[in-house]
Amino acid sequence: MKKYYSRLIIPLVVLLSFTTANAQLFRTTSKVGTTAAQFLKIGAGARAIGMGGAYSAVGTDIYSTYWNPAGIAHSTNNGEVTFNHAAWLADISYDFAAGAINVPDLGTLFINLTSLSVPEDKVRTEDYPEGNGEVWDAKSLAIGIGYARKLTDRFSIGFTAKYVREAIWNESSNGFAIDFGTYYITPFNDLVIGASITNFGTKMKLDGRDIQFNMDPNNTTNSGPNNVQSVYQMESFDMPLAFKLGLSMNVIKNQYMRATVAVDATHPNDNTEYVNTGIELGYQEMVFLRAGYKSLFLRDSEQGLTLGAGVHYDFDGGFGVKFDYGWADYGRLKNVQFIDVTLSF
Repeated sequence: MKKYYSRLIIPLVVLLSFTTANAQLFRTTSKVGTTAAQFLKIGAGARAIGMGGAYSAVGTDIYSTYWNPAGIAHSTNNGEVTFNHAAWLADISYDFAAGAINVPDLGTLFINLTSLSVPEDKVRTEDYPEGNGEVWDAKSLAIGIGYARKLTDRFSIGFTAKYVREAIWNESSNGFAIDFGTYYITPFNDLVIGASITNFGTKMKLDGRDIQFNMDPNNTTNSGPNNVQSVYQMESFDMPLAFKLGLSMNVIKNQYMRATVAVDATHPNDNTEYVNTGIELGYQEMVFLRAGYKSLFLRDSEQGLTLGAGVHYDFDGGFGVKFDYGWADYGRLKNVQFIDVTLSF
């Protein structure tokens, strides 16, 4: 048995060491601002936020459909529905909703929706600095449909296919992406290893009537063609692809108390590598306190400490209600608060 543990731990240490070495030796530029659909990087769920976003190997609830779709296959519920709201930075609203149902002998089917909206504001120009009578806004949307299944009692896989749309004023862009994840409960004190690849998809490019204009090629109205219909050339951008590897373990578990620690290492395509860490303390699986730290080693990050709490109550007949709260520090950008409600049956 000891030999088996050493065979398990050594590859993990090597993998984590390689990730750290890669961050220090190979990533010389951060590539910040080179991807579209940035709203896909905002974490969903107050529990996950309270644990610093270290959730790839923790979640077996409905929010695992965002972090690692394989985790939902280990849920003990027949189904769940949830709604999460966050008052994001600069008066931006962030919402996440999802539903899942376990189909016997088939697996778990789920759907989720992510929405980001910017409030309306006046259109200001050089001639009309106080507004020209028009208003503009911006919205982002992602709709995902997924499936997860246990291959053994300890190992599961899951994937999500999603449609992504971003719009600002009269311009919009559309794309498609997939998430894929694995979730493995090892025999070593039930240490969990979770891995996921998120937002692997098409490029996105803005298009709309505001990039169209009339042009006079020779800049004179007396000769040559005038008012030639033209468009600004728009570039295509990748989605924020990320590879995540997570570990979690219950370091304390008895009749009354449970303490779960977790760590996630993330390799994004548009920034330097970083690590999220978190801990959750639960009393009789009813009252929970959480803390974590986001984006360790991420270059020029404003993220840091996270805190959270939750109350879960199960009624007779298998019906349950969960209320969770999460708080995340964003340095000079102040903080963000997450609230969600989940119903299980």
